[in-house]
Amino acid sequence: MTGGPARPIRVLLADDHAVVRRGLRLVLESAPDLAVVAEVGDGVEAVDRAGKGDVDLAILDISMPRMGGLEAARVLREAQPDMKILMLSMHDNEQYFLEALRLGAGGYVLKSQADNDLIRACRSTMRGESFVYPQTEHLLLSHAVSAEDAADVSRLTRREAQILRLIAEGHTAREIAEQLVISPRTVERHRENLLDKLELRNRVELTRYAIRVGLIEP
Repeated sequence: MTGGPARPIRVLLADDHAVVRRGLRLVLESAPDLAVVAEVGDGVEAVDRAGKGDVDLAILDISMPRMGGLEAARVLREAQPDMKILMLSMHDNEQYFLEALRLGAGGYVLKSQADNDLIRACRSTMRGESFVYPQTEHLLLSHAVSAEDAADVSRLTRREAQILRLIAEGHTAREIAEQLVISPRTVERHRENLLDKLELRNRVELTRYAIRVGLIEP
């Protein structure tokens, strides 16, 4: 005896523009295996609505009022680790992409490509696969946490790790010095030591490294 038809994937759609939501909903509901069960306008509403227990996949716009999609993804991951998450953005931004994957999202879909990619991305995410654009595949390799990275982190002193984290968070040498009650020159010396020890070239690479190894949450 065969079972009945499979239940559609229940989707929560979060975007602060009603017109955009309407268009995305039309795309999603053109697929028989997807059903939009709720629409919300910001991350706070998304977290609240997802808590009702009838959502399989949350599609979150990165830029929303009150709480953006990345922060909502972080909250949802902690509260409901089994829920699948897919990020939306109008920006083709490397940092957003990396942050989305680090937060456990199944992928990152550009709104300009939603007509072609959104349904495929939903299905990939529900299968536990990452939806990745060809031009960003190299980022998965270059930002994957390796055994070498772990070994490098273990060689950092507590002070070096502390300064690396503050650098990655965007603080200036003077601000770091004030926080740690040391001189700006000492901060610069630690920065140079970090670059040398980790074989990196500049502040951007230090920031990417800190994200990659988990010293900061994106």
